Amino acid sequence: MAILDGKLTAQTIKDQIQSDLKPYLDRGCRRPHLVAILVGDDGASRTYVDSKERNAKALGFESTVVRLPENTSEQELIDCVQSFNQNASVDGIIVQSPLPKHINENTITQTILPNKDVDGFHDINMGKLAKGESGFISATPLGVMMMLQAYNIDTQGKHCVVIGRSNIVGRPMSLLMSANSQYGNATVTICHSKTQDLAKYTQMADILIVAIGKPLCIGADMVKSGAVVIDVGISRIDDPTRKSGFYLKGDVDFDAVQGKASFITPVPGGVGLMTIAALLSNTFKAYQLHIQ
Repeated sequence: MAILDGKLTAQTIKDQIQSDLKPYLDRGCRRPHLVAILVGDDGASRTYVDSKERNAKALGFESTVVRLPENTSEQELIDCVQSFNQNASVDGIIVQSPLPKHINENTITQTILPNKDVDGFHDINMGKLAKGESGFISATPLGVMMMLQAYNIDTQGKHCVVIGRSNIVGRPMSLLMSANSQYGNATVTICHSKTQDLAKYTQMADILIVAIGKPLCIGADMVKSGAVVIDVGISRIDDPTRKSGFYLKGDVDFDAVQGKASFITPVPGGVGLMTIAALLSNTFKAYQLHIQ
């Protein structure tokens, strides 16, 4: 068993971005600029946005975080997004989810210009992914692909089971794994909440990617010996004995499964760090398009 180290892999990617950025800065070009908009005061969202801001600044990016109150109207949020759409010095825009219930998340997603949609959620970018064309790929699935590439994991002709069908992770993940590419070309099965006898499918997986947000739902009896296990899930478990008041667990029972897997991602320290690295990679890609 080998651990797929998200911290090490993400740092390698960030180091490469920093190296690739240097010639632009040496020419006197402006810095890449990432804008994150946070509505409300959700603790997990606030922590995630702070991490994005910290990582962006560490690479020499300009980072702007807009914090709006919970009662911000949908139109006010649209106006905020549009102001950054029209700002030529902004390369990437993300609106942190979840949004308050009175705001339609899809409406906001479609408001972001596709060439600034570094989260890869706009219909145009999703459509390009489905057609195998170049665009911005959702950060978490992109981060998983970067990890597979970093560890040179053979996916050709393998059976990949993706648990979860969200537009953020599951669906784009299935498209990437089945794409005609070096780290694709897998035969993909998508499972979800209505799948009957889930273990029947997971036990056949050469590559198992789990993204359902149910802590410890995948045990050793559900995993094929020698499988590559990618745990996308991350849940906060309340623990009053800890200073933070919680600890993090993935969808996979890491302690039980690690003895059967050939490769496995930990939680924390796995896919979450890769998501941020992929977001920064998308932002730099947008910057390269805008700066020319």
